[in-house]
Amino acid sequence: MAGNGPITQDWEPIVIRKKAPTAAAKKDEKAVNAARRSGAEIETVKKSSAGTNKAASSSTSLNTRKLDEETENLTHERVSSELKKNIMQARLGKKLTQAQLGQLINEKPQVIQEYESGKAIPNQQIITKLERVLGVKLRGKK
Repeated sequence: MAGNGPITQDWEPIVIRKKAPTAAAKKDEKAVNAARRSGAEIETVKKSSAGTNKAASSSTSLNTRKLDEETENLTHERVSSELKKNIMQARLGKKLTQAQLGQLINEKPQVIQEYESGKAIPNQQIITKLERVLGVKLRGKK
């Protein structure tokens, strides 16, 4: 470093300041106490519905009454006893096991077992497959 004369710095001083307090920080207990000590004015406003869940309390009694008055039975439709017997008679007439019938309609043997025991929820596609393979009408008159 070859130079003529004294070495000087071109640096300007930098001042770092804290950010202004946010609204949440102004409400902080420490900030309020500091303002009280310094003699600043502090305004306190009580909210009318503070600490309550307005959405839950406004219509609770109405919803509760509707639920109490509700008498509808909410269960899935099951296979009728007539359909169960028809499937079983047609399958036995063709001398098929539940597993063989399931394989013919590309369904699991459990599906056939559920239909014959009445536990299945009727699916029109499966009933159509059963009608086609067994060669009988399982549903009422078309």
